[in-house]
Amino acid sequence: MDPAPVRRSQATRDAILAAARERFAADGYERATIRAIAREAGIDPSMVMRYYGSKEGLFAAASSAVDLRLPDLGAVPREEIGTVLVAHFLERWEEDEVMTATLRVGVTNAAGAERTRAIFREQLGPVVAAVCPDPAQAAVRAGLTASQMLGMALTRYVLRLPPVAEMPREDVVSWLAPTVQRYLTAAAP
Repeated sequence: MDPAPVRRSQATRDAILAAARERFAADGYERATIRAIAREAGIDPSMVMRYYGSKEGLFAAASSAVDLRLPDLGAVPREEIGTVLVAHFLERWEEDEVMTATLRVGVTNAAGAERTRAIFREQLGPVVAAVCPDPAQAAVRAGLTASQMLGMALTRYVLRLPPVAEMPREDVVSWLAPTVQRYLTAAAP
């Protein structure tokens, strides 16, 4: 069998996903259209539907690439865990438009909200469980940590509320790190 059709198929899929990530990041889930995504990918809209079946399927594929790339907090001095984690999240939000797109969609669409929950549950949960004093509290502590990280991301990168959007990264870390540190390592209230 000729491998050329497989390569073209993969190239088409890659182009669709790249365009979808761009449109979802720029427009949000509701306003991003299959036609706009197809136009950006340089293909017919029917090809998007052929490969992904629906807008929901396309979003799921586009957001499946979200990898929080969380650091091994077990290797971090205990008193620095909050600082390391907050700095890491800010860096990730600033370098990965897919994370911003996922957040935008997560606040406006049920499927996007579930995808965001899954990302944080599957990726943040185990990292928190490894450092918190009582692993039975890991889900609560991960949820509280996510509330800080997602709240900051929404405020800073989506809504761009002043003065938070203009704060130097170091200042954001200084403000948030003690709270995240408490969520992760302090005794439960």
